[in-house]
Amino acid sequence: MGMSVTIDTATDQDAEQILKLQYLCYQPEAELRGDYTIEPLTQTLAALRAEMRGTVVLAARLGAEVVGSVRGTVDADGTAAITRLIVHPRMQRHGLGGRLLVAIEDRLAAERAAARYRLRTSHRGADNPRLYRRLGYVPVATEEVARHLRSVTMEKEVTLAAA
Repeated sequence: MGMSVTIDTATDQDAEQILKLQYLCYQPEAELRGDYTIEPLTQTLAALRAEMRGTVVLAARLGAEVVGSVRGTVDADGTAAITRLIVHPRMQRHGLGGRLLVAIEDRLAAERAAARYRLRTSHRGADNPRLYRRLGYVPVATEEVARHLRSVTMEKEVTLAAA
């Protein structure tokens, strides 16, 4: 019998696995940018643990293994910044990214009074923007981050059902 993936609050004990998964998942982004010094690849374990104290961090677990994670904060005007949505490559295209995104949205609306959600993605990969659009996000800004690479900011309002 196979195990199912569970999503819950990340603990300090998850930090090392999250950091290793983050490093694995951000390699393609670094390659696109031609820059392996991007923050997800240089963040230290101590910095991640410090970030986890003030941020909602969720972990997707398959047994004891962390196979996905996402982070979120809410600012004073109610805008939730959703960051570092990562899924282990072998677990991608099975709906886990969508489950993590919905879980962080629900948590930020319920616990931090989020009024809208904001995230950033690269325009080069089709999968992430497609997922975000399917879940109601719309592009609101574009920024050139490297030659031939743009970052797209997408937003969505919190619905009454989510709040």
